[in-house]
Amino acid sequence: MKALVWHGTNDVRIDTVPDPELVDPTDVIIKVTATAICGSDLHLLDGYMPTMKEGDILGHEPMGIVEEVGSAVRTLKRGDRVVVPFVIACGTCFFCKKGLYAGCDNSNPNAKMAQAMMGHAPAGLFGYSHLTGGFAGGQAEYLRVPFADVGPQKVESDLRDEQVLFLSDIFPTGWMAAENADIEPGDTVAVWGCGPVAQFAIQSAWMMGAGRVIAIDRVPERLEMARTHGRAETINFDEEHVYERLQELTDGRGPDRCIDAVGCEAHSHGSVDAVLDKVKQTVKLGTDRAHVLREAILCCRKAGTVSVPGVYIGMVDKVPVGAVVNKGLTIKSGQTHVQKYTKPLLDKIQSGAIDPSFVVTHKRPLEDAPELYKTFRDKKDGCIKVVLQP
Repeated sequence: MKALVWHGTNDVRIDTVPDPELVDPTDVIIKVTATAICGSDLHLLDGYMPTMKEGDILGHEPMGIVEEVGSAVRTLKRGDRVVVPFVIACGTCFFCKKGLYAGCDNSNPNAKMAQAMMGHAPAGLFGYSHLTGGFAGGQAEYLRVPFADVGPQKVESDLRDEQVLFLSDIFPTGWMAAENADIEPGDTVAVWGCGPVAQFAIQSAWMMGAGRVIAIDRVPERLEMARTHGRAETINFDEEHVYERLQELTDGRGPDRCIDAVGCEAHSHGSVDAVLDKVKQTVKLGTDRAHVLREAILCCRKAGTVSVPGVYIGMVDKVPVGAVVNKGLTIKSGQTHVQKYTKPLLDKIQSGAIDPSFVVTHKRPLEDAPELYKTFRDKKDGCIKVVLQP
């Protein structure tokens, strides 16, 4: 089959690789009909995620048609149309039983490696390094899906692929980001970043009763999407000082809830901390650029909440912990417990409450993936979200 394969930093290619096979009786194989490039995939392209190996197949936002079914699978059959969560979860461990699927104890075969780095191992993830299990990803013609009774969400309506595809990751991730923000009716919510996850965090904040949403970015197309589709007020951080503008907009109190939807490759307009992050990262003395996290902490009102769906890889410094403590902030983060959200969010799509396809700017064949990774990373051609069709 054809698949997008990692060969090193800034080097991804379409290769011919062996077709996946059933390994465990709980597996299914799907024929991928649509798959997407995620912002967190850029951390792999840029070389920030450790434990990548040449030959790894990328991609964690797939959907398709079930082709083969393991002998122990009970909920799926050949021909079913499914969206596959990026999180792999067993459904039976301590964490899965609590609905904390991203903490699954049984799906990451490289748990000891992850434990050594993080203290405890997260769940296995599709196409996202050997730290999270080394599973082949979904930017391919076929995909093996473990624990198939737990993950895939059946789609039994005539909704288009791009309307349901994002149940695999970015819609649940944006929803959980808003949920973690503890939004109360009428709250002012500030969202850093206007990429795909941020766009869904904005939509979710409104659905949870926000009174006002303010979106922060510098890319004109992203800011425009936040204004038009997200009905958000916007701040271009190349043109305005974010802290000062947020204080002005909130009469000096600060936003009630702040969402960092940027993560470890944050940019800023010349701030000292961001310059230091960039230098340390360049000379391999640091892993993450955490300017947005710091700024969100400083901007958030007293006793507010900072929600962090943005991906961080390793260690960060200069985080204003004193502000967290003395302002009484709550910080919530985590990989998304996707399986918890797929059915209720599918219901929202089917009811017409939201059409997630609004984020799609590029829809192209799988063969164009290497070029589109760079287009997406460099924010060219108005690229916000790419859907690939194997």
